[in-house]
This record gives sequence, structure tokens and C-alpha cells, in this order.
Amino acid sequence: MHQQQRAWFRTEAVNPEMACEKISKASISEVFEAYYERIFNYVSYRTGNRYTAEDLTSQVFEKIVAKYHTFQPGRRPLEVWIFTIAKNTLTDYFRASQRHNTCSLEVIEEKDSKLSGPEATVISKESALNLIQALSALTDKERQIIALRFGAGLKNVEIAKIMNSSESNVGVILFRSMKKLKKELEREDHSEA
Repeated sequence: MHQQQRAWFRTEAVNPEMACEKISKASISEVFEAYYERIFNYVSYRTGNRYTAEDLTSQVFEKIVAKYHTFQPGRRPLEVWIFTIAKNTLTDYFRASQRHNTCSLEVIEEKDSKLSGPEATVISKESALNLIQALSALTDKERQIIALRFGAGLKNVEIAKIMNSSESNVGVILFRSMKKLKKELEREDHSEA
């Protein structure tokens, strides 16, 4: 595809007002390919369920297609706009379900699936449960920032825009959250010994 046609989703369009008018099915397909895995990982980290994550990720992309005409390239990068939609979709989901799981066992199992044998499986599941317990000690905002950073792979500046916070505040929260997680995991290790 021609470089200028793809520019709208990287917010590099020469004329931002015209960028959204050039969106085609092919360019929406490119956005899907570029962001699906990251959105899915983020949603999966927050919901703790692969099937729910798939459904919510689909809802996010439905909203992107339905609302692409509201995207303003000069106001914020597309990535921030997309993850704001994902964050709002998750907020609606949690309000409706009143569930606040934070980490998917399935995601952890997939990442640890390189280990083999029953001992490795037991260790992997114990690690996942320990991580879930440790994450439950964090605030919702801390879990949200961790999910955006490690689930979606966003940078602090992008997270700050999504969370309506400063970049330095996100960095401090992330640092303190990771410190809390480490402390919680070490405490759980010592209590098991």
C-alpha cells in the first residue's frame, strides 16, 4: 500500500483533516493487524479469561470502525485513541459484571508452555496463582498501568495520555507497583517455605 495511504494510522498525515477521509477497508484491516495482539493481551491481562478477552477485543474493534470518523490526528496519536477505547470498553465490562480479576492464567500458561512435564506444569500454575494474589494487592489504577505497560507494550508517555496523567506520574506508579509486586511475591515465597 502506498505510504501516504497508511499515514493516517501512524498520525503522520501531511493534512490531518483529510487523513480520516482516506480510510478504506484495507487501512482498517492494517489497523486490525497492527493492534489486535496488543489490544488482546491488554484486555486478557485485565479480564483473566481468554474468551472474555476475545469478545471484548472484538467490541473494541467494532467501536474503532464505528467511530473512526471522530479520530482527530492532531489531537492525539491513533494508538492512544485506540487504547482509550479499549480502556473504556473494559471499564464498561467491569461495571456491568462487578468482577475485577487482573491476570489470565491462560496467558501465563501459554508463555510458560515451553516448560514440559508435570512438575513444570504444577510450578507454572503455582507461579500464576502467586502472581494473581500479588496483583490483587495493587490498586485498580496500578493494575491498569501494569496491564498497559506489559500487556499492551505501551510506553509511559502513551499510558499517561490514556490515563489522563503525567508521564512522570505513570513512571512513579509503575516503579512503586513493581516494587510492591516484588515484595508481595517474596512474602508469598517465604510463607511457602
